[in-house]
Amino acid sequence: MAKKANNKSITDVQALFNFLYEACNILRGPVGQDGFKDYITPLLYYKRISDVWDEETVQALKESDGDDEYARFPEQHRFVIPDGCHWQDLRVRTENIGSAIVESMRTIERNNPMTLYGVLSTFSKAQWTNKSVLSDERLRNLVEHMSKVNLGNSKYSADLMGDAYEVLLKKFADISKSKAGEFYTPRTIVKLLVRIIAPQPGESVYDPACGSGGMLIEAVHHMHNSTMCCGRLFGQEKNVTNAAISRMNLFLHGASDFTIMQGDTLRDPRIVQNGKLAQFDCVIANPPFSLDKWGAEIWESDKFGRNIWGTSQASNGDYAWIQHMICSMKPGKGRAAVVLPQGVLFREKKEYEMRKQLVQSDKLECVITLANNLFYGAGIPACLLIFRDRKPADKTGKVLMIDASGIYTAKRAQNELSSENVDTIFQLYSDFKNVEETAKVVTARDIEEKDYTLSVSRYIERKAIEIKPYTVVKQEFLAAYETVKYAESRFVELLAKNGYINEQ
Repeated sequence: MAKKANNKSITDVQALFNFLYEACNILRGPVGQDGFKDYITPLLYYKRISDVWDEETVQALKESDGDDEYARFPEQHRFVIPDGCHWQDLRVRTENIGSAIVESMRTIERNNPMTLYGVLSTFSKAQWTNKSVLSDERLRNLVEHMSKVNLGNSKYSADLMGDAYEVLLKKFADISKSKAGEFYTPRTIVKLLVRIIAPQPGESVYDPACGSGGMLIEAVHHMHNSTMCCGRLFGQEKNVTNAAISRMNLFLHGASDFTIMQGDTLRDPRIVQNGKLAQFDCVIANPPFSLDKWGAEIWESDKFGRNIWGTSQASNGDYAWIQHMICSMKPGKGRAAVVLPQGVLFREKKEYEMRKQLVQSDKLECVITLANNLFYGAGIPACLLIFRDRKPADKTGKVLMIDASGIYTAKRAQNELSSENVDTIFQLYSDFKNVEETAKVVTARDIEEKDYTLSVSRYIERKAIEIKPYTVVKQEFLAAYETVKYAESRFVELLAKNGYINEQ
């Protein structure tokens, strides 16, 4: 007889995060902190699927006056859970719990090939079955902890569930530091990028380096969770685990119809139409900075024609990402936003010629330089590049340069963009006008005259600094020196008067 699930409800994101992080604490010791997400992520999703299945069963029983066979029909459920694979079946196991987890997840996947294939079993590299790492007792404690809370839709909206998972992902990112850039982009930067490209209901959104899916999820939020997002979200991710996390994250946020492909976007773009590179209304990404060995050897003869401005050196794929995203924009209304290291703005050799052609194409709308130390594992300064396939008439032949390097909130371990910082930068972008020491609208001719550098500092006008004459500076120094000498003599005098020193 399976144990009865505890229907305790948690009503806020932080409390749900605390509950999930307590599960991490059960793993602490035999599992390193960097490995927490490989265990907690699939278990969270497994539990969520089971609890939603239970809710759907209860609803089907009500509709059918208690017809158990009707309630088990696959048509009554978002996901099929085969006999013996429900979370409650796992709870009655007393030994070989790790093997039961692995087999249940694999079986669920096989029975849901269109939605879950490769999502749960991706995490089988976690040592579920190695009892020297996780004993049956520890796994039983982990399962029972996860059983304390009903994670179904009646207790949690998909958005609340997804937001809690996002907080957990950030915690994993805080723990793993340099490795976190592979799957986590700071959410305020994501919000800024999405606000800038402004996806609208019914438009398609594509992230060619989607990590944990945060860009796509924020796009859905920006469109107020419109049902018109259905089938309009696309992403590709090279890392197998991160691709699975992206699918789970989208599911947990309530997205039901999306396309996330696993593969190397630069070498093998998987999202195509009729043999050609698919094109989208909105393209957004935070790709790996200055990617080494990115596939330059095949780029020169790219079958999708993405090498529109050439091939950069094999040790740096930044301009390959730019060209891929440019080619992925829909003609006319397509726009794109990408996070890259500031080196793309001024590096020489092959990148000079590609940067020149980028400017001449008139698809670059805005360059935003950011503060240092905003990204996990990337101490180098970053920038945002904003593209439009066709600019409005008043922006044709112009590029907005924004120096946001001084717009940030300092934190002890890492700088951040606060919501207010995001509002400030977005307003500068929206206004598209000159702001002393912060923003400058330049023409293609201006950029040509500076030999096609896009370094924002070369264009921003600074306030004139008053330089005092030497005689005035010398006079102020001598006056300050006399003041110090008097203060020192007075101090010695007082010490002697009160018997602290013997004045000679």
